Amino acid sequence: MKNFSDLDSTWRIEKIEQALMKGERRRTAGCNARLGVHGKEVSFPLVRITIGGIAGYSWSRVSREAAAAFIGTPISEIFCEDQWIKDRFQSIQFPLFDWLANVRGIPVYQLLSGQSTPLSVACYDTSLYFDDLHLSSEADAVKLLQEEAMQGYNEGFRGFKIKVGRGAMHMDLMEGTKRDIAIVNGIREVVGPACNISIDANNGYNLNLTKHVLKETAHANLLWMEEAFHEDDRLYRDLKAWLAKEEIDVMITDGEGLAAGPIVEWAEQGLIDAIQYDLKDYGIVNWLKLAKRLAASGVKAAPHNYGGFYGNFASAQVYPAIEGFMFVEWDEAQIPGIDTSGYTIQDGKISVPSTPGFGLHIDTDLYESKLRDGGWAV
Repeated sequence: MKNFSDLDSTWRIEKIEQALMKGERRRTAGCNARLGVHGKEVSFPLVRITIGGIAGYSWSRVSREAAAAFIGTPISEIFCEDQWIKDRFQSIQFPLFDWLANVRGIPVYQLLSGQSTPLSVACYDTSLYFDDLHLSSEADAVKLLQEEAMQGYNEGFRGFKIKVGRGAMHMDLMEGTKRDIAIVNGIREVVGPACNISIDANNGYNLNLTKHVLKETAHANLLWMEEAFHEDDRLYRDLKAWLAKEEIDVMITDGEGLAAGPIVEWAEQGLIDAIQYDLKDYGIVNWLKLAKRLAASGVKAAPHNYGGFYGNFASAQVYPAIEGFMFVEWDEAQIPGIDTSGYTIQDGKISVPSTPGFGLHIDTDLYESKLRDGGWAV
């Protein structure tokens, strides 16, 4: 509901606070094609914004100096009907959406989409990294990743994304590529034919390696190939023609990180099937606008989320408002002081809580102790 007449015109931003929240994944995440071990710890800056005596909590990287400049701003200068939140306040849009949904007593998904019925959202487990580099045996490596995939399966996931590109940096080129293929095919064996499986090379392949891997995993029926190489329209045109010739039905997805400027235009030309700008960094407001443009060309939305914790829940909440949104990328972790129990995963779908805001309960006592121990408030 982008009509803000229900808000008290005297309300202003009274306070903005930020504390670093820390927790852990269920296991250590290894390397990908271009980075070292990701580790077990997760952390993110949790911002609390207070307007009219009502608090909203969410992720934000806003600096203390920028936050100080927002203090005293009336709500009439913050919200707008054409894009929800004006450009100047995009850095605090997530806590603002939480605040607005709390004021209205509804979940963010209902705020953004109008959907009032219970929400269930498709998701996939994004935790299958290079956890096998210490193993010399390919068979042992396959077994380890199969066990990790089954851990996700037993937790309710029915979609998986597998990191590939071991030969780009961490292993011999052909040995690493051979292991990539064996692991992908091995995971398909244990999770069965009904699960979605995608692979992500983090730009660690070139065109010919991409073709080789996709041909050797064709019987695994991959859903998508993500970041095969840095976006290049000429290479993607060649890859698309090759896929058609080989009758391999796999989507091409890209856009995470330092994406090429023309990537959306290339998608509209049919070279990329889904755009993957990070949900938090790109923002809800920009995604809502982009999704309408993508939908006009049949391009899907698959927002990136890894390493930010809050993106799990924010992605699920914005799902029905973003046209063509395929799956929530789920990076399982727990952080003390943040109750995530309203979200449950079963048969490949997230049940999203209908409680106000983003559906997370914050332990205010713990949060305030974090503010005193290294946080800030303006």
